[in-house]
Amino acid sequence: MTVSITTFPQVVLSQVKPFVEAVKREAKEEACVDVEVGPVAFVYEYQPTKSNYIYGDTHSVGITFECELKSGSYPKLPQKPDPKQTDVKWIPISELHLIQLYPEINQDIVDYYNGNKYRNYVEEQEIQQKQLR
Repeated sequence: MTVSITTFPQVVLSQVKPFVEAVKREAKEEACVDVEVGPVAFVYEYQPTKSNYIYGDTHSVGITFECELKSGSYPKLPQKPDPKQTDVKWIPISELHLIQLYPEINQDIVDYYNGNKYRNYVEEQEIQQKQLR
């Protein structure tokens, strides 16, 4: 059985660079799009010791920005995609419930988009505990 998991373009900052510039660069490199970068929408934290090391032993923090496609920009697979990258899609909010997103913040994104209360700081162990209920 093949499972498809959707992720956002990810930036690993090895040098000190402005986050907004890194987001624009990654969107261009991973999805061949130009984006207008808005405010920070979410912060996601994975702490291995609190999550039974389900994703390895490296502590990580992800910052998700609100982004809009610039006019005339269309997502597509780059000529040299990341080794595990199989497709590129810009998912409409109305279809977000149809995909498996990592981290699993689908409903938080919908709530954010609709101006409702949402978790802007998400810890992986909270997601795992919610799934056990």
